[in-house]
Amino acid sequence: MGCPKLSTTLHCDVADRIFKVTHPFHPLYGCAFELVIYRNNWGEDRVYFHNPNGRLVSIPAQWTSIAGEDPFVIVAAGRSCFRVEDLVRLHQLLEGLKS
Repeated sequence: MGCPKLSTTLHCDVADRIFKVTHPFHPLYGCAFELVIYRNNWGEDRVYFHNPNGRLVSIPAQWTSIAGEDPFVIVAAGRSCFRVEDLVRLHQLLEGLKS
C-alpha cells in the first residue's frame, strides 16, 4: 500500500494541516496526510485523517510529526533506551506478579 497523493487544493492553513506518520512500526510510516481533526478521546490526543482507501481513521498524535519529538529522546541522544518512570512502572508491575 503506497502513500496517498495529497490534495493540491490550497487551504488557508495547509502548512499546519499536513503531518507525517513517524512511528517506525506503523504501516503508513513516512506517509504524509492532511489533518481532518485533532481531538482528545478517552484521555489520548488523536489525529484523524483519510487513509489511502479514503476511510476516516485515527492514530495517536504522538505517532505523528504533529506531536514533535519526545524531549527525553532529544536529551538522551541515543544513550538511554529507557526512561526512569517507565522502569519504575515496570518494577511495580513485576512486584505485583510476585504477590
